Amino acid sequence: MMELGKRIRELRNRDGRTQEVLAEELGVTAQAVSRWEKGICYPDMEIIPSIANYFGVSIDELFGYDNDRARKTAELAERINAMNRQNNGTDVNVDECIALARQALIEFPGNEELTCALAAVLYNAGYVRYGEHHFIDEEGYSRYDAERNRECREWQEAIKLYEKVLPGLQNGKLRQKAVTELSQLYKNTGEHEKALQLAEKAMDMTASEQFLRINAFDGREAVGASGEALLETVNCSAELIASIVWSDCTMKPQTAAVMLQNAISMYSLVCVNDDYGRYNWQISCLHMLRSYYQWLNNDRDGAFKSLDEVLRHSVRYDELKGVRSYGHTSPLLKFVRTEVNYSESDRSFTPDLPDVWPGWNVPEQEKVKKEMMQDPRWDRWEKLTRQ
Repeated sequence: MMELGKRIRELRNRDGRTQEVLAEELGVTAQAVSRWEKGICYPDMEIIPSIANYFGVSIDELFGYDNDRARKTAELAERINAMNRQNNGTDVNVDECIALARQALIEFPGNEELTCALAAVLYNAGYVRYGEHHFIDEEGYSRYDAERNRECREWQEAIKLYEKVLPGLQNGKLRQKAVTELSQLYKNTGEHEKALQLAEKAMDMTASEQFLRINAFDGREAVGASGEALLETVNCSAELIASIVWSDCTMKPQTAAVMLQNAISMYSLVCVNDDYGRYNWQISCLHMLRSYYQWLNNDRDGAFKSLDEVLRHSVRYDELKGVRSYGHTSPLLKFVRTEVNYSESDRSFTPDLPDVWPGWNVPEQEKVKKEMMQDPRWDRWEKLTRQ
């Protein structure tokens, strides 16, 4: 972006125009043009086409690009997404991340990949800064406090961005992420009909990428594709169990703890020797939630044993930092390599555990956390997470 001001100055000098003349043509002040050229600030996104038209150049030429637009946008999107992943429950660089995404869209107006990157940052920013708000209805079930959630400006902007870009997105990972996050935002803000419309347009589970890949191969490769689908099915099933548990406040804490242990055990059905790879992160989160229900059930020792498991699996997950893919040793998964998507620049998960506990929005989390923190074992556990 610093080069944009330099490029405007070059084109203005090329045509023998003063800052005042350019400013009058664009409907801005000469001081604004001066600030652009010094790199102090940037023109608004809406004015970029007018600047390009004024000098008779394309937007790419205005930014000094030749034929590498796709490479530039991909690099910017990856940089934004990498920064966004660092905000895993805490605000590490949210403002910087949002600013970078906005600046990228000034350079490449309307770019789908960058639009989705900004929407994803805003989606995450809402959780980091405000979190989901819930209440328990008269029947004892958790509901989203849509009225309060609608006050989150980041989520409102993310919804508009996703709604704008979604019609033009081709099927693939970018569209899948956009649909998934937009659907969740609709739920957060009470737009259930819109979420249902997204669901009705989506493919059946057996027509998902994981299942269709099985039919794309034969022999050994088909076994590997089946293992991938199996592992992802286990992961989704475990998350569904957790969702039912925390949403149903009529469920007794003891039962909830048992159900969550069943969800955790599902991973062991297909993996061996703690060979969970990237799924250590999900297992760690399930143990966190289980510790909450164990404490409610007066199982104090069990709660801290679960926290030990939280730490163990979190450390195993953080050990994958910088690893591109992970190979499993289970007989069912011996031909499976799962993508880790955890770069060296990403923030480690383990140090944030005490801050994000219990990792889910449950009714008495503040009360339970305050009680657990009074137990000396919490200090020991927290110190271990910071090592």
